[in-house]
Amino acid sequence: MTLPKAFDERIRIQLGDEYEDYIKCFDSDMYHGIRVNTSKISVEDFLKISPFELEPVPWTKNGFYYDHRKYTPSKHPYYYAGLYYIQEPSAMTPASVLDIEDGDVVLDICAAPGGKSTELAAKLNGTGILISNDISNSRAKALLKNLELFGIGNMCVVSEPPNNLSKAFEGTFDKILIDAPCSGEGMFRKSSSMMTAWENNGTELFAGLQRGILNEACKMLKPGGKLLYSTCTFSPEEDERSVEYLLSIDDSMHLVDFPKYEKFDDGNPAWGETGNPELVKCSRLWPHHVKGEGHFIALFEKDQDDSYRGNSTYSFKSYRPDEDFIAFIKHVSESAGIKTDRIEENNGRLYYISEGMPDVKGLRLLRHGLFLGEVKKNRFEPSQSLAMYLKSDQFDNVVSFLADDIRVIKYLKGETVELEDDQDIENGYVLVCVDGYPLGWAKNNRGVLKNKYLSGWRMMS
Repeated sequence: MTLPKAFDERIRIQLGDEYEDYIKCFDSDMYHGIRVNTSKISVEDFLKISPFELEPVPWTKNGFYYDHRKYTPSKHPYYYAGLYYIQEPSAMTPASVLDIEDGDVVLDICAAPGGKSTELAAKLNGTGILISNDISNSRAKALLKNLELFGIGNMCVVSEPPNNLSKAFEGTFDKILIDAPCSGEGMFRKSSSMMTAWENNGTELFAGLQRGILNEACKMLKPGGKLLYSTCTFSPEEDERSVEYLLSIDDSMHLVDFPKYEKFDDGNPAWGETGNPELVKCSRLWPHHVKGEGHFIALFEKDQDDSYRGNSTYSFKSYRPDEDFIAFIKHVSESAGIKTDRIEENNGRLYYISEGMPDVKGLRLLRHGLFLGEVKKNRFEPSQSLAMYLKSDQFDNVVSFLADDIRVIKYLKGETVELEDDQDIENGYVLVCVDGYPLGWAKNNRGVLKNKYLSGWRMMS
């Protein structure tokens, strides 16, 4: 592999005697991983049913390597049940490091396609709020799908530039994750197109973008809150010097330690411009040291401020349920936590708004809260996102197929499915599951399931 000349010259200096070891890593394939969705299944229980041979990723408790030559996890029904996310192992690190607590209000500011947002949401355990943002509306749609696939209800998906977010969310968040746009030097082995992009853009463009994001992000962090900054590049300009930049613009921010896997390198004060010894608290992942691609991580904490008084929350007019919705919601267990006085109606679409939702009015929203479904001509049609949010014991009309039952594949492809004679299922809406984990809705009529699986989610042949 021929590296860009300017990059090669700089990385030789950065790595010194390790340069040849780094070059050798391009002779081997990148590593592939999955991360278990602990909001749906424990790691222990997933390992009992896993159809793949797995090896633990040592720096994250729910991450595992798989052999991409033997398995295609994106084609298995468990993927469609949202039991795991397919993610490069080093990319699992930022969300793993950021210590999310129950009740936190969390921002993922550059969130698409959702690898880190889905983990942040799982760590919230159904409490608090996750705001996931991506400036690209098309990428934000992929982000939304992944959050819904994971069964996340306490979230809001936004598509705004950072300066618009900071106007709406000053001092709002307990935790912020910035997986910043970068020159992608750590991904050269994963995608040769990243090298072409590097040659076209270099590092200066991204360093400027990063500083713009950091300017706004520190305004949105609550006193006492934590901010995690990460890139997938080795460039000191985008790593140590971006960290120095944030420290220079807000003296209430300081670097903090976090648990590091033994093969992670410390940040290098000599690669900054100030020689700040605190830079050793950062981490850099080199692909010749770890079984993963390149990454950089820095964790900040904001000083406490006794004058902080909090922010306003989202206000709305409660929906007055019609008869068809009332009839449907009676089938949903109270343990699902859907309170009818926190449902908002918007042009026939119903949303459950979690308590503590910040005021998001005026922002470009793709989703605010859990989309429950639509009222059409006084008839309620439940949504795919509601099916994924529910546990199988939270709906009273359920059919569950084994993962190797051909009817699972037929269902995921949008086909009609027939029940067996011994399956006693009521007519009407049915929550279709695989091994007890929801996939979507169907409507039963005397043992024939009319498929209601969302067309855009269907399995392709």
